[in-house]
Amino acid sequence: MMKHYDRIGETVHEQRLSNGLLVRVVSKPGASKAHAFLAVDYGSMDISFSIGGKHYQTPVGVAHYLEHKMFDMPDMNVMQLFSRYGGNPNAFTSYDITAYYVECTDWFEENLKLLLQYVSTPYFTEQSVEKERGIIAQEIRMYEDNPDSRVFENLFSAMYASHPIRHSIAGTVESIAQITDQTLYDCYGAFYTPENMMLCVVGDIDPELVFRLAEMLPKSSVAAPVRDHGAEEAMVPLSREVSCQMEVAMPMFALGFKTEPAPYGPASMRQEIIGELASEILVGESSSLYTKLYEKGLIDPGFSCGYEGLKGASMLTASGDSANIAVVRDAILEEAQRIGREGFDEVLFNRSKRSSLGRRMRDLDSFDSICYRMCAYEFEGVDYFSFPSAFSEVSPQHVLEFLSRTVTEERCALSVVRP
Repeated sequence: MMKHYDRIGETVHEQRLSNGLLVRVVSKPGASKAHAFLAVDYGSMDISFSIGGKHYQTPVGVAHYLEHKMFDMPDMNVMQLFSRYGGNPNAFTSYDITAYYVECTDWFEENLKLLLQYVSTPYFTEQSVEKERGIIAQEIRMYEDNPDSRVFENLFSAMYASHPIRHSIAGTVESIAQITDQTLYDCYGAFYTPENMMLCVVGDIDPELVFRLAEMLPKSSVAAPVRDHGAEEAMVPLSREVSCQMEVAMPMFALGFKTEPAPYGPASMRQEIIGELASEILVGESSSLYTKLYEKGLIDPGFSCGYEGLKGASMLTASGDSANIAVVRDAILEEAQRIGREGFDEVLFNRSKRSSLGRRMRDLDSFDSICYRMCAYEFEGVDYFSFPSAFSEVSPQHVLEFLSRTVTEERCALSVVRP
């Protein structure tokens, strides 16, 4: 099936293969490079799940550990082969997705075959899993020593009582000590099935070639896992404030406001856009509050705000450095109350909307951004290229209601890293 998106000038070839894999090829005629992105609907927050009535409770950090071990093959060096074909491979794990990808200018067929081959070949031994433990432990300590990571991880653990976003993506040194080769095989078998994956390719590539090569993934007979992300969360944070001390020159903070999780499907994209616009109107760079805080030296150019949304967890955030964090927090709360009473300038709303839409349009020049967004949104039941229509559905009233409901003292949590 071929779909053309007139409003953004993109053409997508799509097919659900006989093995269950969804494949999308975004045509970029004349492009000198190609990007292949194989995503798994499985992230660090999927630590509790059931299959066929059997329950699995896995250690924190398994998805990330599994990503590391997938590059092992029984009889070949994956990285050397990619190098031979001029491929630039990588992988990452987030709270809700694991992805493996390769970019190349030549030898696309060979690079895609290799990507599909190693992701579909689990090979874990007791010795190799043990060897990797030390490497991942070093990575965990690196994150623990990074103030930018700590300030947000502490915020999430303060905001959520049971949702697994409260745990670090990589886990802890203690949690990964519980991971065995059997743990990895169990989680691979549960989630690394074609029906739970998506392949996205961007470039000047023949779609039929991609469809044919992707049939090499073996069909699975395993039932879809039923995930358990914890009990339904109250909108009141677990803790109001959490702090720690690290080697920083200026106090760092992350402020979070809990909001209702978006439902599965197009409404999730709509809420994300509403959240983005709300944060921009409240304290984005074009807002009067941002100017006021900046001119008073209460925030610096590193200040940022935005919306974060996952299955079962959504929030508005603001973060940066400040010598007087309490004043910044109170100013944001007061501005939200003022907007709730008086509303906001529709000119600002339209400008923010154009700016947000423009950023997404510009992102279409990035092949890896297209691949990531198409896969991540598909796992949420959304066709990402429908974003212009989603923007047109968002009104000032939607944003006003979101701000009034979300940015309140009752829903607020604060994470601080002090010198």
